[in-house]
Amino acid sequence: MKRSKMILGILLVTMLSLTTSPALINAQTQFNRNNIPEQITITSTANVRSGPGTSFLKVGLVYQGQNIECLGKLGTWWVVHLQNDVVGLISGGLAKAYYPTTTPPPTPTPTPTPSQVQITADQQHMLDLINQERSKAGVGQLKIDPQLQKMAQVKSDEMVAKSYFSHTSPAYGSPFDMMKTFGIKFTSAGENIAGNSSVDAAHAALMNSPEHKANILNSSFNYVGIGITTSPAYGKVFSQDFIGR
Repeated sequence: MKRSKMILGILLVTMLSLTTSPALINAQTQFNRNNIPEQITITSTANVRSGPGTSFLKVGLVYQGQNIECLGKLGTWWVVHLQNDVVGLISGGLAKAYYPTTTPPPTPTPTPTPSQVQITADQQHMLDLINQERSKAGVGQLKIDPQLQKMAQVKSDEMVAKSYFSHTSPAYGSPFDMMKTFGIKFTSAGENIAGNSSVDAAHAALMNSPEHKANILNSSFNYVGIGITTSPAYGKVFSQDFIGR
């Protein structure tokens, strides 16, 4: 019997939070709150450490272009607060101060209702499976966002056409960069990718992976886009893009 190929990919989520938590301070390194911005912009994908040095435990990961809440500086390291109430440190050379403009935000365009978004039978089946899991876990149902749906399908199509399997698109960059290119606003975001023979097989594999399952059941997400493309390598390639707003 021919064995089907299966592959998974996970993008862990880092989100902005407005709640502060006390930072752990090394008594031998000066902690500074003076002239510290409320947020910093990540200039290069970076590990978040439990202390001011690369020898300290990794407690998180942030991505280029993200704005993260800043609590101060410990020596040359930024002290940051992540969405899951983890306080950690980022090397000073991997982020810069961010000062929001005072220009009033534009009036948001109403998001079309799910009934206005046309999806395939496979995409609807995967959405139903996701929402069944969320219902069992006691978290809110996900709705299809039109632009996110378009982006997810482009991502799956591109992975097959260009024969790659990665969260980083050669044309659009990271999923967060791709969302910005497609004009998608979000406060939290994540992506699952998979290669498998069917929707049911892909869903089972994703739910058997703790990291992928965490994205599917993340209560901060309320919209999803699902891209499914026929693949000569795996049968089908799947992209699940999640956002919260």
